Parts: sequence; C-alpha cells; structure tokens
Amino acid sequence: MGNTSWRNIRIQNLLQFFFGLLVVVLANIIGSYVYTRFDLTSEKRYTLSEATQQMLSEIDDLVFFRVYLHGDFPAGFKRLERETRDMINEFRAFNQNIEYRFINPAETKDADERNKIYRQLMEKGLEPTDLQVRTADGTSQKIIFPGALVTYKGKEIALSLLTSQRGTPPDEILNSSVENLEFAIADAIRKLVSQRRPKIAFIEGHGEFDRNQTADARAALNDYYVVERIRIDGKLNSLSERKMIDSLNTGIINKYEVIIIAGPDSAFSEKDKFIIDQFIMRGGKILWLVDPVFASMDSLQLNSETMGTAKDLNLTDMFFKYGFRLNNELVMDLKALEIPIKTGQIGDQPKFDFFPWYYFPIITPQSATDPIVRNLNAIKTEFVSSVDFVKSPAEVEKNVLLASSEYSRTVRAPVLITLDMLGQPVDDRRYNRQYIPVAARIEGKFESLYKNRIPSEVAQNEDIDFREASLPTRMIVFADGDVIRNQMQLSQGNYLPLPLGYDKYTGQQFGNKDFILNAMNYLTDDSGLISIRSRELKLRLLNKTKIDSERIRWQVLNVLAPVVLIILCGLVQAAIRRKRYAS
Repeated sequence: MGNTSWRNIRIQNLLQFFFGLLVVVLANIIGSYVYTRFDLTSEKRYTLSEATQQMLSEIDDLVFFRVYLHGDFPAGFKRLERETRDMINEFRAFNQNIEYRFINPAETKDADERNKIYRQLMEKGLEPTDLQVRTADGTSQKIIFPGALVTYKGKEIALSLLTSQRGTPPDEILNSSVENLEFAIADAIRKLVSQRRPKIAFIEGHGEFDRNQTADARAALNDYYVVERIRIDGKLNSLSERKMIDSLNTGIINKYEVIIIAGPDSAFSEKDKFIIDQFIMRGGKILWLVDPVFASMDSLQLNSETMGTAKDLNLTDMFFKYGFRLNNELVMDLKALEIPIKTGQIGDQPKFDFFPWYYFPIITPQSATDPIVRNLNAIKTEFVSSVDFVKSPAEVEKNVLLASSEYSRTVRAPVLITLDMLGQPVDDRRYNRQYIPVAARIEGKFESLYKNRIPSEVAQNEDIDFREASLPTRMIVFADGDVIRNQMQLSQGNYLPLPLGYDKYTGQQFGNKDFILNAMNYLTDDSGLISIRSRELKLRLLNKTKIDSERIRWQVLNVLAPVVLIILCGLVQAAIRRKRYAS
C-alpha cells in the first residue's frame, strides 16, 4: 500500500507539472496573437487614448523610429529612455508597422567622427542637451540628443522627447516629458501619415504683421496646415465660396477652417467686419492676436520715453457681441523679460546691463488641465493688455487660458512709458493684483453682430446667405499680437527671422511657438490628439530631506530586514515540522 500510494502521488505531481507547463505554453501562444495588457496604474499611464488608437489603425506602411536617447547618462534620462521604449512598444502593440532602434550617437571613440554625427543630427533638426556628469575626477560635460528621427514612405521628421519649461526643476521637466510622450510620438506620426491638411489664413489689409514677422509661425504651421494670406478688401467671396451641397442645391461655405488676425494697427471697415462675422456664423474659427493699446519699443529706445495710446480698430462692438472685451490698459508684472540698457562705455565699446522691463510680462501657464497650455513653457509678451468677459448667450462657454503672475498691476492708456524706471527700487505694494487674464478661449453658438441691423433685402439675398446665429464654433483671443511675431537678426546684409519665442538679447527660448500650434490644433480639432495633454502622471520622488537625515537607518533596515524575515520563516517552518512529526 505504501509503495502504491507513493507511486500515485508521484504520477499526480507529474500530471500537475505537465498540465501547468501546457497552460503556460498555450498562454504564450495565444498572447503572441492576441494583445492584452492590464493597466493597474491610477493614472492609466500605459493605456493609449482613443484618438491615438484610431490613428494607429490607419497606418498602412512602416513607421521607423531612430531614437538617439541611449548611452551612459543620469538616472532621470535613463527613465525617459525606458518610458520612451515602453511607449513605442505600446504603439507597436496596436500596429506592427511601428518599428524602432535605439542608438548611442557618442558610441564611437573617434572625436572627429562623433562631432560629424552630432552635426548631422543637428542639421536634421535634433537639439542637443548638455549634461553635467559626475565622474571619479569630479564632473564633466556630456552631450546627449533626447530625440528621434522618424521616417515614413521616404519622409523624415525630427522628434524632440524633452520638453522645455523655463524655470522648472529638472525632475519636473523630465516628468513633463514622460507625460508628453504619447502626444509627442503620436503627433510625429500624424505629421508623416496625415492626408488631411486643413486650410487656414492670415488676414491682411489692416496693418497686420507681414510675412517676415510671422515667418517662423507660418513655417511651423505648414507642417500641419495649408497656410495662406488673404486680403478681405470688402469682397464677400474672400473667405467663402458657393459650392454644391448636394445634387440639387448649392450653398455658401467657408474656404478656411481658421483665420488668424495678428497685430492689426488700423480700423476694420464695417464690410470687412460683416465678412468676418459671417465666416464665424458658418462655423469658422478665429485666432485673435490683437493689441488694444499701441506702444512702440523703437521710439522708446530712441527717445527714452513714449506714449501708450488706445488703438481704434473698430472691433469693440464685435468683441462685446461675442462675449469678451480687450481693455485699453497695459499689464505690468514683476515677473518680466529683461532688456539690455546701455549703462556706460568700456574703451570704444558700449557697456550693456540687463534690467527687468515690467511692460514685458513673462506668462507662465497656471492651468493643470487645459490641453492648450498644459506643460507649456513660459510665454514672452510685449505690451500685453487684459481680457474681460462680458454677458453673452448661455450657449457660449468662456475660459481663461493665460494670466499674469501674482505680482502685477495695470495702467490705463494713455500712459507715459519711460526707461527711467529701470534700475529703480520697486514698490511691491503697487503690484497688488493677481492673475490678470491676458488670453482666453471661447466656444459655443454665437449671435451675429448684424442681427436686426441690416436691410431685409441684404438679409434675404441668396448670394450673401446671411445667418443670425452661428454653428457651434470656437475662438481664442490673446491681448497681445507680439506673441506670434518673431524677432529678426541681421546676417550678411539681410534680415533673417529668428525662431518664434526666441529672445536674441537674453538667448532664452520661450513657449510662443508651442502655444500657437496648440491653439491652432484646438481650433481645427483635426485629430483630437491635443486631448492627450490633459493626462497627468504623478511624480513620485523620494523625500531628499529624509534621505539625508535617515540614510543609515533605512540602509540598515533594507539590508537586515529581509535576512531576519527569512530566518524567522525558517524557524517557524522548522517548529511546525517538529510538531507535525513528533508523534
């Protein structure tokens, strides 16, 4: 009986082993064909959005990522490398046409060859980052390229994996970069594969910024949209056209999805306003970048003082009708851009010092949820004004996008602006207003400015197709046209545009370009990918104070506790065995 019982137990154990092995093999075979993953994280960081999944389902050819974030560098960048690999694998799980390779651009020992590779990467649009790396001999400089080159059907674009946020601690920048990975990767793929390119237009004819002043913004927008420049000149067909709606009927439709009004300095005629109004009524979107107050830095530099005066753009009634107002005042902020001022002479060379110029607020996005400004770098402004909301139909929703800092104030136009304030002691009590709105988004169904204001023969004219109320639509307003204007720099006798948001005096790069792109993406809503920016991954960092003060305690605990726990388990098990077999 004893031998038979032992043989049965052995056969039973073998059957259980082979059955378990069979289950594991079958699970792996099924897993290779059916993708399943359980995301147990509170933020659902490993779950792709519906917009991304929809885009991936439409890819029909190879998308290849050459990722240059690879090598020996600090833990934070190692984490970004790991998260990037995991995110691309997530994309690949939904479409096998996604392929990638991680490359270390500093792998070669030959300095000349390494520098040649660096130059090639920079020429293709990848931006290097300098790191301070601790070594046995102290610290050394290390150049890394936190980005990738993405190719599809012969087209190639550069993808930056590291977000830039002025004044933000490195740990938070890296966390923001991780949060932004899905959007960044999906957006790069969209640029390459998208067949839909909405048409947008810069409006001309009212002193708006010219082609050179908006050159970098147009270049960035050209990656996503068909960008044109249009003079309205009172022509009814400047923004719309008659097209066949169905086999029996024609109708008036917009030519463009969005129009941009950037930095006008002269009044709009009623006819131009009517055309813009009807563009909005047909569902057109609009980006208002308008200065209600005129102030010139050029005249200030020549004369050490200038006047800030209200502009007569003849748009106030239109703004009120749509639910907002641009105030004839300038925002002054202690958190401001520094400007160079000549303070002396060294030999035959002028000496310049930098002073904060409170009329140039640096706007740091405060919203943690709005996808247009979430994770955005600080934005550079010049003579910015404030935005207020006024009464409008209930169907219209209004939200502040950007505001000044907690140490700001306003001055009403006309106002004398002088350089004498630079370098003088600041009375903090005067900067007692907080978060003055300077930009807003407004959406819903708007009422026409010309409702009950035009003759019936005009309202009933089929060639005009007048509408009293709009389709659901959107607009963004920023009380500063300069937010889209790039600086110019003299090079070999020619003035060339600098990158939008770059300040040539301080050498700082601000988030103006990203704001314009996000605003346009929101207005066109061409893919829904901007909603990905609303996700938040929590930054779970160790308490550095406790690390320093309790280092020995936690080291001892982590080393000894597992050993003690194993010994206790062994003693308990031995005691149980002795008790069981004692009889």
